Amino acid sequence: CSDPHDPTNISLLELHLTGIPGLQHLHLWMSIPFCILYLLTLAGNSTLLCLIKADPSLHLPMFLFLSMLAVTDLLMSTSIIPKMLGILWFHSTAISLDACLTQMYFVHAFCVMESGLLVAMAFDRYVAICNPLRYLSILTSPIMAAIGLSALLRAVVFMSPLTFQIRRLPLCSPAVVDHSYCEHMAVLKLACGDAAFSNTYTLSVATYVVSFDSLLIAISYAFVLRAVLSLSSPQARKKAFSTCGSHLCIMALFYIPGLLSMYMERYHQELPPHIQVLLADLYLLIPPAFNPLIYGIRTKQIRDGARRVI
Repeated sequence: CSDPHDPTNISLLELHLTGIPGLQHLHLWMSIPFCILYLLTLAGNSTLLCLIKADPSLHLPMFLFLSMLAVTDLLMSTSIIPKMLGILWFHSTAISLDACLTQMYFVHAFCVMESGLLVAMAFDRYVAICNPLRYLSILTSPIMAAIGLSALLRAVVFMSPLTFQIRRLPLCSPAVVDHSYCEHMAVLKLACGDAAFSNTYTLSVATYVVSFDSLLIAISYAFVLRAVLSLSSPQARKKAFSTCGSHLCIMALFYIPGLLSMYMERYHQELPPHIQVLLADLYLLIPPAFNPLIYGIRTKQIRDGARRVI
């Protein structure tokens, strides 16, 4: 697969991303919501970080977790959307192999880290509602640092083998990745060698992270809802249900499309490629844009902090 006289064989030091396969004629129109979501991500998460830093009353575990989530969302979005917009606006499809692998590593690592932080935030809500008097004694600064570091280390440990494995695989031309970013399963289709380990490892890690983290989140919110149902005030119950419902909706938008796109990429080749790609884009674009709204602006302490800062 390395014959230099083969006209379809481009040096695999460079790959080409197709954007949204089959919908290239709509790229310009599709770039509009993508760009708006990215601007919302930048504005919302940056504003949230500035507010939490500026107001000492927000230097609590809940808002420190929210700061970690905001930083992760900013980095995850910035690792893919500028290149994605370059493809949609300027047909700038070329990307070096090293840049592609770097993007792949950071995108998937930040996804795993975000999942870990969502678990941490669900645990934070459990402690705050079910053990309010011990809240600050349980979530101390060393515990917060340990939780953040463990989320980061888990992402590094899970994602490093994927990148090293695909770096060692021979890749064949045509060097075209039918995706809008360097998604692991899409890049793996270029492999000439045996990619069974990478396929199995990718699906196993994705299934484990989503299943295990979703289970922990569900358990935390089950305890929260049980505590909420014991409240005597209907208004307090309604507010708590609204908050929990919003959190669970944004989590569903993060977990379900990502897992569906990965399994469809692997097992349902007959589905239109643009459906798979749009699902993969959905779980990377929507949660970072809406997390500041769901977790931040709807929180009374954040609104009060904003008024004090202003």
